[in-house]
Amino acid sequence: MIREVTHGMEAPALPRPSKRQRLASMCSAAGMLPGLTSLRQVLRKDLRILAYHRVLQVDDPAAFAFDLNEVSASPEQFQAQMQLVKRDYDPIQFQDVLAAWNGGAPLPARPLIVTFDDGYDDNYHIAFPILRGLGVPAMFFVSTGHIDSGQPYAYDWLVYMLCRTRATRLTVPELLLDEPIPEPLEGRRALAKELLFHLKGLDAVDQAAVIARLAGAWKMLPEPHAQCRPMTWDQLREMRDAGMEIGAHGVHHHILAKLSPAAMREEMRESMETLTRELGAPVDVLSYPVGGPDSYDAQVIEAATQVGFRLGCNYITGVNRLPTTAHFDLQRLSVESEMDLDWFAAMTAMPEVFAHRKRVRLG
Repeated sequence: MIREVTHGMEAPALPRPSKRQRLASMCSAAGMLPGLTSLRQVLRKDLRILAYHRVLQVDDPAAFAFDLNEVSASPEQFQAQMQLVKRDYDPIQFQDVLAAWNGGAPLPARPLIVTFDDGYDDNYHIAFPILRGLGVPAMFFVSTGHIDSGQPYAYDWLVYMLCRTRATRLTVPELLLDEPIPEPLEGRRALAKELLFHLKGLDAVDQAAVIARLAGAWKMLPEPHAQCRPMTWDQLREMRDAGMEIGAHGVHHHILAKLSPAAMREEMRESMETLTRELGAPVDVLSYPVGGPDSYDAQVIEAATQVGFRLGCNYITGVNRLPTTAHFDLQRLSVESEMDLDWFAAMTAMPEVFAHRKRVRLG
């Protein structure tokens, strides 16, 4: 049930990020972060994996009808973050991890990987030039069905519909939901955030049915949109040729553990085959769509191994202590747009204290 939302106002589920931001600013001003980072490196060695979605400048949120929560950083923020990564860490690729685990060159002292999920075209137009200019590699996990079609991602389209519909009520019997749709855009965004969280608890077939039913009822069938456009194969090939890695994120961005076993295996097999055909080489790394604790399980990992993947990334907050055998349980640190540079520096230095805590479903 979605009962904590009333007239578009969301009950807070997490500590306010500003507390961590203020603490990060204090630590930075006191000059504590370099010492804390050095001490941590003496005590343990970790593989940090940063997780981004979109790098985008949204000057007028009222004119942007898609999910603002998917905007991880502005171009200016991302440039500063990657400069810090290059200065304070050793940016590597997943191929370096695989090589080290197979007896090759050991990983450097401060290994860090930059990743992007989904495959938005701002990754190519904005993030890629910054990365290339600084010489920082990154992994781009893409949903191949959207690269093929150019259609917005289903969850993004759901947010768009809620932001722009003229309907006055949102009714989703599968979630025991019947709520008025608030007029202010801020309230609609809060309602969309709550709807998405609970919708992702349904199986993939029911999720698709809900979105399709609302699109039909509101006469807002999905169509290509300039504000939410996937990358193209030509763009991905150019990025790969420039040293970026391309990984799998399913075909239709379905939550793998919410599919039937046969459909789940097919989703991974087809994404692997499409990427191999379009990019000319097998793909080793998979990012589980959505990536929370209920998004993948032992059955998903077994199928991923059978398809030919060698590593899997979730979206669970954490770092990966080295050496590790959790090749299909690699945790990441999500980067969020409200992070200033002090918070980003503190988060990478001391993730247990400063990492952004994702709200998760447990089943």
